[in-house]
Amino acid sequence: MRRLRRWYAWWVRHAPRLRDILYVGFSLLTIVLQAASGPGSWPNHWYVLAAGIVASLALFWRRRFPVTVTAITVLAMLTAAIFVPMGLALLTLSIRRRDYALAILGVAAYAAYVLNSWGNQNQIWVSMFTGPFLVGTWIAIGAYVGARRDLMASLRDRAERAEAERELRSEQARLGERARIAQEMHDVLAHKVSLIALHAGGLEVNPAVGADKVEGSARLIRETARQAMEDLREVLGVLRTDVSVAGADLAPVPMASDLERLITASRDAGVTVGYDGSLPDDVPVAIGRTVYRVVQESLTNVHKHARGAATDVQVQGARGTGVTVRVTNVRPVAAGSLLPGAGAGLVGLRERVELAGGRLSTGPTTDGGWRVEAWIPWDDHRQDSEPVLVDEGER
Repeated sequence: MRRLRRWYAWWVRHAPRLRDILYVGFSLLTIVLQAASGPGSWPNHWYVLAAGIVASLALFWRRRFPVTVTAITVLAMLTAAIFVPMGLALLTLSIRRRDYALAILGVAAYAAYVLNSWGNQNQIWVSMFTGPFLVGTWIAIGAYVGARRDLMASLRDRAERAEAERELRSEQARLGERARIAQEMHDVLAHKVSLIALHAGGLEVNPAVGADKVEGSARLIRETARQAMEDLREVLGVLRTDVSVAGADLAPVPMASDLERLITASRDAGVTVGYDGSLPDDVPVAIGRTVYRVVQESLTNVHKHARGAATDVQVQGARGTGVTVRVTNVRPVAAGSLLPGAGAGLVGLRERVELAGGRLSTGPTTDGGWRVEAWIPWDDHRQDSEPVLVDEGER
């Protein structure tokens, strides 16, 4: 089997030149037979033999210079009645090209075939009727082979492009999945880890607090850490079992109704959080999810960078006017951050809000604090159509 593959590879590599040699050999054989058996004196035979050898040897370059070789064989046909080299040259030309050059040289070949019989009135009429069939047969066979080769090349090129596009889509899907996982892990864990750091920072700043206070903070740290581990376990569990095309949510879908629980966790960590919210119960899942993520990321940044500065959360919205989320914290007393920031939170949040068709603005306030404000549209037609488009996990 291995030897057969080697022979096949050798044939594929040398087949074009072997065909050239075969064409030249076959043409020379017909020329010798024509020169030996043709009527007339030997000087005429020598001319036929010489012209035939030139035309036959020219076939060796028929693939590189098809037009020139065909013109040489047409001239040989016109002067020495040598048909086989011209037919083989027309075959190659029609395989390579199907344009004006083929049409002109095809007509020239027919004219040479007819003019070669000019001295014989009976023969010229026969040549006029048989010429189209003889010349046309070589051209038709070559055109069929050339068209088939072009078709196969086109199909091969389309298959290669489809394969390349499939690999590109697969690579883009992998990159998108990595971004989705990173965003979801950030949303799930960053908030709870910031709460843990905030509790620990409070114990560090006030080492003389009573045992009850230490016990309560330790309990909150333990519960927050347990919740973070459960969320991480849910994310990894869904990640291991998610084999669908679009992918499922990596974490339970948060809703606007979960805002109270989110704000209570920050209050338990010692952050003064004021909440003013009025969202209808029928808020779409997609909008509620985005509102939750905006508040969550804003509070996470407060925990990490503002050291528990007093924060005000406002959520107002109604169908037709959209939902406005505004989270503002006052200037922090302590400098520095409890946790390092990767800088990806606000970037991902802006992506999420813009994907929902809204807008996000962030920046310092006049008194040295920080404000995050988002507006998310809420139209009647978005309630049913938007949920599959907003979450990063479904992108």
